[in-house]
Amino acid sequence: MDILGKARRLESKIAGRLDEAAKEFVRSGAREPIEIVHAILDAVEQEVQSSGRGTRVFPFNQIEVSVLAPSPEARAWLEAVFTGDPPLHARIVERLRSAGCHPPEIIVSINYVARAQKNWPNREFRLSFARVTQPEVEDPPTDAKHDRIEIMVLRGVTEQRTYSFVADRIDFGRCAEVRDSRNRLVRTNHVAFTEGSGDINQSVSRQHAHIACEPDSGHFRLHDDGSGHGTGIVREGRTVPVPRGSRGVRLQSGDEVVLGEARVRIRFHPDNVGSAFRRTNPAKAGSHSP
Repeated sequence: MDILGKARRLESKIAGRLDEAAKEFVRSGAREPIEIVHAILDAVEQEVQSSGRGTRVFPFNQIEVSVLAPSPEARAWLEAVFTGDPPLHARIVERLRSAGCHPPEIIVSINYVARAQKNWPNREFRLSFARVTQPEVEDPPTDAKHDRIEIMVLRGVTEQRTYSFVADRIDFGRCAEVRDSRNRLVRTNHVAFTEGSGDINQSVSRQHAHIACEPDSGHFRLHDDGSGHGTGIVREGRTVPVPRGSRGVRLQSGDEVVLGEARVRIRFHPDNVGSAFRRTNPAKAGSHSP
């Protein structure tokens, strides 16, 4: 079986589709995705308002972005830029900071549509702004504090199937190391989904999500780190979404964490020595359960 030849043909086919999408954009007169990103940032900055005494505020905490993607190839081209490094959410936060704001916890959702609506002020995208109060999803109070976290991978390919940590923070993402354009180490994923191991793994962003311990209560919360395909918790048959930029959702032992299309199960175990090692490096605290 000519595996290498098939891989080259597949790579050529994907590149051809992206090239065709680019030509389609040029023929339609649409701007390139990065130009659309900058136009979105400009439109967001226009919503910044003065609050007096030289201070500026952004009054919204939700932004819905509808983007014209007339074909699957065009959507793939747009999505590669919108969810790339840095993703659109991070670009928006940075633009607001540059405009002199201290932005709130912003949720950015992106919808790709095949046809623009007549009421769109811009032919390539439309922005909707809102300010809403996010309901807090809390578990019933408990006196027990869980120190050791056991993670079992249910969907997706990782170096290990089970992990055990005693740590303040555990990072999830694709690839063990995340580096910037200058090859500087940005982050180490403690539960790393292998690059190029199928569609499930590819749905996991490089910096997808993390679990963090609340110092006062000892409870653990799940946070989305601006992922491209979302984060959630499956609990008792229903899915609890974890919005990007929020303060996270408190975890309960037995929860299944959804990372794009991948899934892991979280269990907490009281650990008498946990507090003594609470601030150790998670990478060193992990162990493999056969």
